[in-house]
Amino acid sequence: MDRRKFIKTAGLGAGGVVAASALAAPAIAQSTTDMVIVSTWPRDMPGLGVSAQRLAARIEALTEGRIKVQYFAAGERVGAFDAFDEVASGNAQAYIGADYYWKGKHPAWAYFTAVPFGLTYAEIDAWIKVGGGQQLWDELADGFGVKNFNAGNTGVQMGGWFNKEIETADDLKGLKMRIPGLGGDVMAKLGASPVALPGGQIYENLVSGAVDATEWVGPWNDYFMKFYEAAKYYYYPGMHEPGAMLALGCNKAWFSKLSKIDQMIIEAACNEENAVSMAEANGNNGAYLDKLINEHGVVLKQFSDEVYDAFGDASAAVFEETIQHSDLARRVHESFVKARSEVGRWMLLADTGYTVQRNRVLGIKV
Repeated sequence: MDRRKFIKTAGLGAGGVVAASALAAPAIAQSTTDMVIVSTWPRDMPGLGVSAQRLAARIEALTEGRIKVQYFAAGERVGAFDAFDEVASGNAQAYIGADYYWKGKHPAWAYFTAVPFGLTYAEIDAWIKVGGGQQLWDELADGFGVKNFNAGNTGVQMGGWFNKEIETADDLKGLKMRIPGLGGDVMAKLGASPVALPGGQIYENLVSGAVDATEWVGPWNDYFMKFYEAAKYYYYPGMHEPGAMLALGCNKAWFSKLSKIDQMIIEAACNEENAVSMAEANGNNGAYLDKLINEHGVVLKQFSDEVYDAFGDASAAVFEETIQHSDLARRVHESFVKARSEVGRWMLLADTGYTVQRNRVLGIKV
């Protein structure tokens, strides 16, 4: 048999006919689902804003366009603090933000971002994924018609920007400070006046003197906010947000109608962003702290033990009030405390124990 003829005709048996028919068949139209995402962060804000935009783009890319995402930064569709209601009502399909913004709806929301003397990135990740945190988060969110995933983290945050030195707890009295969540309640216990402001409004309020101090994230994010133009003293470490977990909150009714594969893709996209955002913060904070100090004259200060002890006493009082809210608030707090103790002891032995000794031997210092 002619070899070239064999090659041309070999596929023309039953299998060949099927293959030819399949190739000739018209393409089946792919159904798509719209997903409007609203964010609590300004567009293109280094760190938080860019992370949210990246997550939105990743969801559409990984679903190969089955989910068509429209992303709206804070103020483009609704205000930053209106994002939750926009999603719970079904007017949008998801929000990206920090769940402690919703503590006025239920105080347990605060635990799923950060609380005073709370969990670091590694600890909160362990609590959510292994220690029962996700189940409690689902129970809380279900009451509002929302389904949530951890989708970012800032790591241990700085204590904040102050226009005066904070030597004792008395120095906090009368201070107007932008600080949300239960951290704000701690400051109130110590005589300060906490102010809730979205990220895009902090700079103007600090410059104008409407607030005396602010916390935000860490050197990398804070550098681009230009807080150094209005406040000289940069304190560490922050007791209020030791590992602020960010969230994608989906309208549950909408999410439940997605295919299982698309539900899993959204969760996987969130897990990827959770890791990438933390790596970015750790990879950039050291260099930008140097820039703040060396280029802008920022004075790095550590909170004294006296101030930190006062934070601890005030935190205990805040937690006691929080758990009185409801059975769910108490169960969330108890689960959080269990994770803080069990995972925290291991981290003290492992990560902390190692880094303290490594840095001592190598002479690595602040």
